[in-house]
Amino acid sequence: MRKIVAIGGGDIGRPGHSSETIKIDKELILLSGKKNPRLLFIPTASSDSERYYQLVQKHFGKRLGCKTDVLWLSAGKLSKKTIEEKIMSADIVYVGGGNTLKMIRIWKSYGVDKILRKAWEKGIVLSGLSAGSICWFRAGTSDSRRFKNPKADLIKVTGLGFIPAIHSPHYDVEKDRRPGLKKIMQNTSGVAIAIDNSCAVEFIDDTYRVISSKPEANAYKTYWKAGKYREEVLQKNSKFVSLSDLLKK
Repeated sequence: MRKIVAIGGGDIGRPGHSSETIKIDKELILLSGKKNPRLLFIPTASSDSERYYQLVQKHFGKRLGCKTDVLWLSAGKLSKKTIEEKIMSADIVYVGGGNTLKMIRIWKSYGVDKILRKAWEKGIVLSGLSAGSICWFRAGTSDSRRFKNPKADLIKVTGLGFIPAIHSPHYDVEKDRRPGLKKIMQNTSGVAIAIDNSCAVEFIDDTYRVISSKPEANAYKTYWKAGKYREEVLQKNSKFVSLSDLLKK
């Protein structure tokens, strides 16, 4: 089975903050089919932040019982063979947030995009939040330009295309996400899947369902049709439903 869990955002337990995605993160472990799965963290979008990995070790390792490892790419010291061995031996691949545009460029330079497709087809659980959720879609709305220009608009960044839709994370907590997605969708075919913090869309093969760590957190389907922009709240359901229906206007 092909498995992706796209998380809209949320804290995993920085000092002074609670873990906002723990219910979703436990679902990753259930999906892996193992009590103590091997979780590979990919922090490319945060320029291989060691502090970020320490949070992952604390949250997924100590709190949730995963065997954590990390894939450092920025230093350029790993061979493609080593990169592939790390990814393909994981039970869960978890991608961190940050600069999506930079991350995708680095991945393609190492062939990580192709390896992740192999991992997806093998049934390894693919997940992450923010940049780590955008990457699984055809494209997503990203604040990547703001790392150099804080006033820059959101841009559309091409992802890996495993899910044939546009994606917008942080839909409830960043005020420009709604108007930014609406603007981008004016010139983009198909539908968009927007996800609040503490919410995720879980994709298994050709089905999906919405899960959340907070009852007020939601996911949405947005699209333009007959000159009108539409936004629909996706139903939360314990059962998986057809992905093809989600992708229809």
